[in-house]
Amino acid sequence: MTPARQAKRPAEMWPILPDDRLLAMLREDVPYGDVTTLGLGIADRRGQAVFRTRGTITACCVEEAERLMLLAGCSATHRLAASGAQTEAGADLLVAEGEAQALHRGMKVAQILMEIASGVATRARRILCAAREGRPGIAVACTRKHVPGAKDVMLKAITAGGCIPHRLGLSDSVVVFPQHRVFLGRMPPHLWVAALRAAQPERRIAVEAESVDEAVWFAGAGVDSLQLDKLTPEQVAEAVRAIADMPHRPLVAVAGGVTEANAAAYAAAGADLLVTSAPYAAPLADIGVAVSLLQP
Repeated sequence: MTPARQAKRPAEMWPILPDDRLLAMLREDVPYGDVTTLGLGIADRRGQAVFRTRGTITACCVEEAERLMLLAGCSATHRLAASGAQTEAGADLLVAEGEAQALHRGMKVAQILMEIASGVATRARRILCAAREGRPGIAVACTRKHVPGAKDVMLKAITAGGCIPHRLGLSDSVVVFPQHRVFLGRMPPHLWVAALRAAQPERRIAVEAESVDEAVWFAGAGVDSLQLDKLTPEQVAEAVRAIADMPHRPLVAVAGGVTEANAAAYAAAGADLLVTSAPYAAPLADIGVAVSLLQP
């Protein structure tokens, strides 16, 4: 077996999904038993399943895969990688032993969960590395534009890739979008910024700007963060220059179409933070499962 190269930070930084969440995944896939395994009469035969990556990936949810196999009834597991580990093609991630009925009950769910999460983690890390070519140390935040109901898995995946959550939902941060401003009519920005500060005194105020002029306008109104949406790197650089000498210079985040292809250019343009949804569209990591019979 070829174990994965471990992450520099401990897996405990990324909490393992709770058992009730994992059991729900198993119940969804095997609600009334495995008719194939039962029908073949092999349910009680002992075997081993080895989960192995076919490509170079940033591993994620190996801990959950191990727990899934145990919850499915496997008698022993051996985890060879942690979330965040950089794994080369051919590296073993997890070994599980048990009866055939237990192996087949958990195997596909564990495999797919790792493939989805590792795919997202791998692209997240790729975008982060590209961004830091343009500006060392810049952070990349990932949005909440993932499949509803998958927030726990997606947050673990992007964090394993080195990124951070941009916004967990409507309840944790203040971001004023054009869809909010349509209800404000002609009210000047400094007035609704002041009203927001009074209503949410502990929150930073972020506003999405769709042009350089809007960015300057909102910065002058005293916002804490500008989210520049779908501007080119050249426009971002122009906006950064225009607000550079303001007494209260807001943080500049760039969003809208940020990928590994343009992350370096946006970072070099002076952005303080890149915001992206691209990792959620990543292809699945290719993780195979080799099953062998264990002699009694």
